[in-house]
Order: sequence, then structure tokens, then C-alpha cells
Amino acid sequence: MPIVSLIPELEEVVQNGPSARRAEMLRRITTLFIEGAELFNEDHVQLFDGVLARLIDEVDADARIHLAHRLARVTNAPKEVVRRLARDEQIAVAHPILRRSQRIEEQDLVDVAQTKGQAHLLALSGRRGIGSPLTDILARRGDQEVLRSLAENLDARISDAGFAALIEAGTRDAVLAEKVGLRPGIPQRLSRDLLLESTQDIQQRLLSSTKPQMRAEMERALEEASARGAANPAEREYAAAEGIVSELRRDGQLHEPAIVELARSGQYEQLIAALASLCEVPIKVVDRVMAGDRADPILILCKLAGWHWQTVKAVMAARPEGHALSRLDLDAAFSNFERLSPTTAQRVMRFWQVQHWHHATD
Repeated sequence: MPIVSLIPELEEVVQNGPSARRAEMLRRITTLFIEGAELFNEDHVQLFDGVLARLIDEVDADARIHLAHRLARVTNAPKEVVRRLARDEQIAVAHPILRRSQRIEEQDLVDVAQTKGQAHLLALSGRRGIGSPLTDILARRGDQEVLRSLAENLDARISDAGFAALIEAGTRDAVLAEKVGLRPGIPQRLSRDLLLESTQDIQQRLLSSTKPQMRAEMERALEEASARGAANPAEREYAAAEGIVSELRRDGQLHEPAIVELARSGQYEQLIAALASLCEVPIKVVDRVMAGDRADPILILCKLAGWHWQTVKAVMAARPEGHALSRLDLDAAFSNFERLSPTTAQRVMRFWQVQHWHHATD
């Protein structure tokens, strides 16, 4: 290997050489690696990795920037060097690695997203093929520029929780709301939520940019929401129940066993009011959750409250007629409830609360 002949010179340069000479040594070894990269096996790459790793701590930022740009597109670039460049505090060094390098591990990208600043997050947000563990962090930690960039990255995989965080931020950023709404991969139910939470101007822009079939569905959602708002059923139907629940809470009788009793005794309005009170979620949200087609939102409410599975089953069994779950559906719900973390439930709850606040201030 030609690099062996450079080892003695490397030792001298690292120990005693001026910065310019160390940078020149880095350039020479990098060129040597890139010229033969296609022929090197992993042992050869590791040898270069050890040599380059010794030099990058001894050179200035300009040399590291040059190195990062040269290695970013090399498919078998030295892993440790790439990892350290990606974590560099200088974004000009880290950017080409974070944006393009396929040699860096997914967990290292996640670590960068969890610990670095907004410039590093912005570089990650435009990276192709990023998965939901990373996009969840970007959606939670990113500033306005990061979130807009993430929403524009159509190659990024975004989970329901990630979309929920983007939609929540979109209530304060009309540009972001539009970018999220125009993503082809947004789940239909979340697309409806975004539409209902947007200003009238954004609603019209979303409607004008969607396909005719989806536009008709969105228009129906707006009409239904308008009709529900005009009827204002929550205030009309739940006022008495809220009074009873307030007394129970004042007397210290509003707890998990009380929820089970309300569910099993068919006191539906009081059950809705109790869920809203204990979970600190607007009663309109609980009403919509219990009457909806999916069981997942109920699981989120119950996980937020810290309740047991038997309580969850009782609450789901109290839903309006036509929403009964089969044994298979119950098994799937139990599995989802066990996997659901309290942190995720709390995040979704905050999104619901922001939704309610947004409606109340429109």
C-alpha cells in the first residue's frame, strides 16, 4: 500500500509540522484514497480511516471543509472520519456530510439531530431518504426554516406523529401549512385536520392545488365542519354532564374506577365530560374522538391518563352504536396501546389543545 510510505512523514508532521504542512499531508492522503477507493477493501479503508482521523484534529476549518466536500460522495469513505466531520461544530464542515454522505449511520444522524443546532438540522432536513425516527426529531426540534425544508422534502418519510407536529406548527405559519398540505404522502385524516385548522386563505390555496377528487373530499369536510359549528352540539348536550363531573372532581370521586362505572352504566355524556376533565382535553375533541371511526385516539387519551387496559376496553365499548370492535380489532388495539409511549400521547394531546385554541380565536 502506498500509504505505508507516508506514515513516517505523517508522524513528523503531526508532532512538529506547521498547520499548512498538516493540511497538505491531509490533502495528499485524501487524494491517494479517492484515486483508489473503488479498488480498496474494508481493511484498506480502515487504514486510511486511522490516518485521516489523526490529521483532522490538527488542521484548520478550511482543510476540514475541503475534506468533507471530497468525501461526501464517496460510497466507501472512511466511517470514523465521516462520523466526526458530521458532528463538527462548523456547519460548513458538517453540511456536505449531513446532506449527501451515504456512509454515515442512521443512528449518528439521529444523534446529530438530538444534540446540534438549527443549522445542522436544516442540513438534515433536505437529506434524501431520511426515515421517521429522524424526521420525528426534526419536526419536534426544528425552527421555522427547518420545518419548511422538511415539508418540502418529498423523499422524507414522516410518521403520523411527525405530521401532527408539522400541522401544529402550521397553525402559526401559513407557508408551512401550505407546504404540509400539498405533500402527497400526508394521511387523509390529517390532511382534513390541517384543512380545518388553516385560515380561509390557506384553505383556498390548498383546494386550488389539489386533484379534483381530493378537492371534493376537502370541500365536504369543510361543509361538515361548518354544519357542526353552527349546531354547537357540545355546549347543548354536555352542559349538565360537565356540572356533574365538576362535583365528582371536587369531592375527589373522579378517578379511573369512576370512568369504568360511567362507561359500563351507559352514562355517555358524563363519560365524555369526565374524559375531557381528567385528560385536560377540550370536550369537543373527546366528543369527536369517541364518535370517530378509529380506536387510536381513544388509546392516546387513556395512555395519557395512565389507565389500565381493562379501562380502555370499557371506554371503547361505550362508543355510539356501530363502533363495536371485533376480537381481532381488540387484539390489534391492545398491541398498539402497549407500544404507545406516554411521551407520544402527550405530544398528540398538545396538538389537540392547540387545535381547540385555534378554533376559539378564529
